[in-house]
Amino acid sequence: MSTKQRVARTSRTLSFFWVWGFFWVAFSAAGQTKELPLLDGQEDPNTRRLSLVEVIKMAKELSPSYQQALTQLENRTWQYQTYKSNYLPQLKLNATLPDYTKSINPIVQPSGNIEFRRQHVATTYTELALSQNIGLTGGVVSVNSNLKRIDDFMRPSNVSRHSYSSAPAVVTLSQPIFRSNYLKWDRRIEPLRYEEAKRSFWEEMERISIRATDLYFSQLQSQIGFDIASKNVANNDTLFKIAQARFYQAKISVNELLQLELSLLTSRQSLEQAKLDIETSTLRLRSYLGITDDYPIRLSTPDAIPQFEVNEAFALEQAKENRSRMVGLKREELEAERNMAQAEGDAGVNANLYLQYGLVQQSNSVGEVYQDPSEQQRVVMTVSVPIMDWGRTKSKLGTARANQKLVKANLEQQRANFEQDVYLQIKRFKMLREQMKIAQQANGLAERRFLGARDRYLSGKIGILELNQAATERDSARRSYVSNLRNFWDAYYNVRLQTLYDFEMNQPLVLPLPF
Repeated sequence: MSTKQRVARTSRTLSFFWVWGFFWVAFSAAGQTKELPLLDGQEDPNTRRLSLVEVIKMAKELSPSYQQALTQLENRTWQYQTYKSNYLPQLKLNATLPDYTKSINPIVQPSGNIEFRRQHVATTYTELALSQNIGLTGGVVSVNSNLKRIDDFMRPSNVSRHSYSSAPAVVTLSQPIFRSNYLKWDRRIEPLRYEEAKRSFWEEMERISIRATDLYFSQLQSQIGFDIASKNVANNDTLFKIAQARFYQAKISVNELLQLELSLLTSRQSLEQAKLDIETSTLRLRSYLGITDDYPIRLSTPDAIPQFEVNEAFALEQAKENRSRMVGLKREELEAERNMAQAEGDAGVNANLYLQYGLVQQSNSVGEVYQDPSEQQRVVMTVSVPIMDWGRTKSKLGTARANQKLVKANLEQQRANFEQDVYLQIKRFKMLREQMKIAQQANGLAERRFLGARDRYLSGKIGILELNQAATERDSARRSYVSNLRNFWDAYYNVRLQTLYDFEMNQPLVLPLPF
C-alpha cells in the first residue's frame, strides 16, 4: 500500500472516531440534561424574604425559647412577691363549723379519775388572727380575737344547753433568743436573687439571638451552596455545549470534552445535595421561629458590618455592672455567711420566749360574753443547753467554716474567670472584624479571577484545568466569606451577652420587664 493510500485511510478512520465521539457525547449529554434545577428567576412567588435582624426579632417574640424564658421570669417574680409578703401583716379567719360528737369517751372526773361517759356535744369556734413578722429580731407578734360556743345536748331541757367563751383581744409574742434571724438574711439575699433573675432573662434574650444567628447562617450557607451549585450547573452546561461544538471542529480533545461532561455531572450531584441541605436548615429555622406555613425562606446576606470601638476596660466595667453572674456571686457569698450564722446559732445555747396577754370571758349568753372580761397572762421561757455532745457541735461549726472558705475561694476563681472570658471575647470580636475585611476582599478577587479565567478559556488561551481551579477557588472564597461572616455575627452577639451592653447604640441591655 502506498503512502498516499495509508494517509487517506488514516484520515477516514480519524474522521469516523471524531464523528462517533461527537454523537456519543451529545447523546449522553442529552440524556443527562433533561431535568435542570430551578434558577433564581424561577423561585416561588410566596417566598418569605428575611434579614438577620428580622429573624432575631421573630425569635425574641415567637420562639419557644422566649416563652420559656418569660415563664421562668414570671415564676421568679411571683416568688419575690411572696418574699415581700413575709414583712407585711397577715390577716386570717379560722373557723370550726361545727365539731359535732355523739359517742362514749373517757372523761376526767372532779375526783381526778377517768371514766367513760356518754357525750353528745357540738363545738363551734371562730377566730380572727392578725400576725406580723418582726424583721429586726426574727420574732412574730400576733393579735387574736376568738369566740367559742359549746352545745351540750345531754343537759336537761330546762337548763341552757349552750355556753360561750370569748377572748376579745389576745396579744402574743414569740421570739427566739439566740437563733439566726432568717428574715434579716432574706432581706439581703432575696432582692439579689430577683435582680439576678431579671438579668438572666435579658441574657437569655441574647442567647436567643445567638441561637437564631446560628440557625440563620446554617440556612444561609445552605442557600449559598445551592446558589453556587446552580451557577456551576448552568456554567458547566454552557461550557459543555460550547465544547461540543469545538470538539466537532477538532479544536479540543475527547479527554477535555469528557472532563467537562464529568464536571457537569458532578455539579448536578452537588446541586441535589444542596437541595437537601437547604430543606433541612429551613425546617430547623422555621421550627425555632414558630413559623407554621410551608413557604420557602430566602435570607439576605448581612454584609453591613457595624462600626464601633470596644474598649476592654469599659466592657469589663459594664459586664460587672450588668451581668447576672456578678449578682449571683454576691448572693452566693451572702448565702455562705448565712449558713455559717445558722450553724453558730444552732450550736450554742438556744432559748425561746413566749409572751401572751389578753382578755377572756365566759357566759351562757352571747351578749354577756364580752362584758367585764378578765385578764389572761402567760409567759413561757424555754432553754436548751448542750452539755455533752461528743464533739458534735464543734464538728458542725468546723464543717460550716470549711464550706464558707471553699465557697469564697471558688467565688474568687469565678470572678477571675469571668473577667478573663470578657477580655478574650472582646479580643476575639476585634480579630474577627479584621478577618472579615480580608475575607470580603478575597471573595471579590476570586470572583473576578473566575470571570477572567472563563473568558480566557473561551478564547482558547487556557485549558480546562485552569478554569476548574479558578471555579473551585471562587466557590471556596465565597464559602469562606460567609463562614467568616457567621463567626463575626456570633462574636457580635456574644459581646452583647458577655456585657449586657449595646456598644452600637451605647446603652445597657438591661431594660424594663416585658410585663
